[in-house]
Amino acid sequence: MNPITLIIIYFTILMGPVITMSSSNLLLMWVGLEMSLLAIIPLLANKKSPRSTEAATKYFLTQATASMIILLVIILNYKQSGMWTLQQQTNNMLLNMMLISLAMKLGLAPFHYWLPEVTQGIPLHIGLILLTWQKIAPLSILYQFYQLLNPTITTILAISSVFVGAWGGLNQTQTRKIMAYSSIAHMGWMTAILPYNPNLTLLNLTIYILLTVPMFITLMTNSATTINTLSLAWNKTPMILTMASIILLSLGGLPPLTGFLPKWAIISELLKNNCSTLSTLMAIMALLSLFFYTRLIYSMSLTTFPTNNNSKMISHHQNPKHNFILPTLTVLSTLTLPLSSQLIT
Repeated sequence: MNPITLIIIYFTILMGPVITMSSSNLLLMWVGLEMSLLAIIPLLANKKSPRSTEAATKYFLTQATASMIILLVIILNYKQSGMWTLQQQTNNMLLNMMLISLAMKLGLAPFHYWLPEVTQGIPLHIGLILLTWQKIAPLSILYQFYQLLNPTITTILAISSVFVGAWGGLNQTQTRKIMAYSSIAHMGWMTAILPYNPNLTLLNLTIYILLTVPMFITLMTNSATTINTLSLAWNKTPMILTMASIILLSLGGLPPLTGFLPKWAIISELLKNNCSTLSTLMAIMALLSLFFYTRLIYSMSLTTFPTNNNSKMISHHQNPKHNFILPTLTVLSTLTLPLSSQLIT
């Protein structure tokens, strides 16, 4: 693709969520969502293969449907109240439609079916954008209107996402699908706490991005799209293998790593709000997520898949491009828990 075209596309992807976050006008928020949607489509379909085209089509249809519902809500809300923002007086049906359309954009269950399929059909670096940066704009809208959300629908979306994220990742051998189901589970945790303490949603999102970025860098360094490919990493990049194991345990929420912090804070806050059943179910599902992360570590470090003898002769080669970024992010994904007393108020 033309470098100038790429610059324009990435700049548009960058500016879309920024416009959404910095705006209180619903129409401008919608414009920001559309910018990031339309800009990422060429990147999804850039690779000339049926799988990429299918992924781009699925992504466009799902996101366009959600955008259409959001625009309908904006128009009906303006017709009823004469305002470009949601208020306490806004019709509950419109608020529920807005919540469901944003759930479609985020890939929350039961609107999650597109996310693993789309992530599987695109390159790893585009998958990283899809599972991190593209989540920010819809979450920022939910953050702005969290007081107006229906707690019952929000809880149903959250618990179903945590269940689907945990169960869906169990039988996967494709690393991109595993990261997609991990994203669904983490979005469920963020949605669960949103009506009670939206600041914890921001904390969870920050830590989720902090953990997902180094994990994707590890996968990109080894070009690992399956567990089988990842099992050869011990010979190519032994140091990165250690980092990846720590990051995966942190993603699973194992104490005393950074990933435990948002889970700990969210469960504490839910218990304060008498949501003991919800917090118990989410904690149990977190164990399932931790199981398939542990299975990845087992495949990487404790097993040797049948391979040609030549693959065992590869010299240890470190990719210099990621040598500085990956250790820094690994340290952050491991040692942030002691700062919890300052982060949680």
